[in-house]
Amino acid sequence: MEHINTAHPYFGVFVLFVVTFGAFTAVTIISRLASRALAARDSDKIRLSAYECGPEITKQPNRISPQFYLFALLFLLFDVEIIFMFPWAVDFKLLGWFGFAEMLMFVGLLTIGFVYAWKKGALQWHNIK
Repeated sequence: MEHINTAHPYFGVFVLFVVTFGAFTAVTIISRLASRALAARDSDKIRLSAYECGPEITKQPNRISPQFYLFALLFLLFDVEIIFMFPWAVDFKLLGWFGFAEMLMFVGLLTIGFVYAWKKGALQWHNIK
């Protein structure tokens, strides 16, 4: 068996990674087993029963518009891209004209993506009835 080099500077990081991965896997398995053992199997009967003297509850389908997910995806996309501008603004003087030209290209690509989403109708909210 080969000797393990514990003096390596990243050995502690590796050990923490292995321990974290093992703990995450163990907690996930234990929580899944516990939830299956403790979960009530007939919760629909209780949830759909009339509360005191209220009307009968009818189960309605969950209809979330796919447009919501498109809005959220576009928000995250443009929000994360805008965050990339912060380090550029901090080192603006250090980067000089080359950094300025790179940021102009970046903003140009953002603008092209925004115009594309706009023209495709991704920013229009469609009413679903």
